Amino acid sequence: MKKMFALALIMVQFMAVRSIAQTANTTNYLSAIKTELNTQWPNNRIINLVFHGHSVPSGYAKTPEVRTFDSYPYQLLALLKQQYPYAIINVILTSKGGENSIQGAERFERDVLIHKPDVLFIDYALNDLNIDPEKTYAAWDGMIKKATSRNIKVILLTPSPDMRVNLADPNNKLKQNADQIIRLAKENNIGVANSFGVFNELYAKGDSLNKYMAQINHPNRNGNALIANELFKWFK
Repeated sequence: MKKMFALALIMVQFMAVRSIAQTANTTNYLSAIKTELNTQWPNNRIINLVFHGHSVPSGYAKTPEVRTFDSYPYQLLALLKQQYPYAIINVILTSKGGENSIQGAERFERDVLIHKPDVLFIDYALNDLNIDPEKTYAAWDGMIKKATSRNIKVILLTPSPDMRVNLADPNNKLKQNADQIIRLAKENNIGVANSFGVFNELYAKGDSLNKYMAQINHPNRNGNALIANELFKWFK
């Protein structure tokens, strides 16, 4: 009897851990935000979407040109305004070209939390490619926990392409970074937009990724549109 009870307890604990270790659901994770976005004047309020990361959310095309309105944050804004015509939405960029997650974590409270994000998007995967994954894990996890402790909704982004990485290699660095980001999303029960998965699927189908790229590691308008569409799923 004691053995059966102990086994049952282990199973309950296992199921509890399993239920926690998953990414947030696109259907309900932003339910409260979507309600706010649908609220009309005079009861509506400003919604702050903050994008923290490297050159891609910053809008860099062929360096040093910055095409702000081609970037996925602003393409997402255009999609949101079609869906939510009454909403007041601020797109706030705290992203910085050339920066990695360790550097981004160092200025997180000063430059990001000060904006009081309703939704925070973190995109450092490309610039983390050649850094110790334990250090990048700690940087991402620290930012996530500081945000979620303030009841901020967080959506992580897996990497967009770097044409120097061989996608034919099933253990390529982009895939390794994507896996770590998805793991972080599961462990913290937050959102993830799998940009890597979208581009990798196109590559697997034989599509040329060059037509989505402004340069070797920056997507063009079409590439940014793919990322914006992945993010938009969270707001439908």
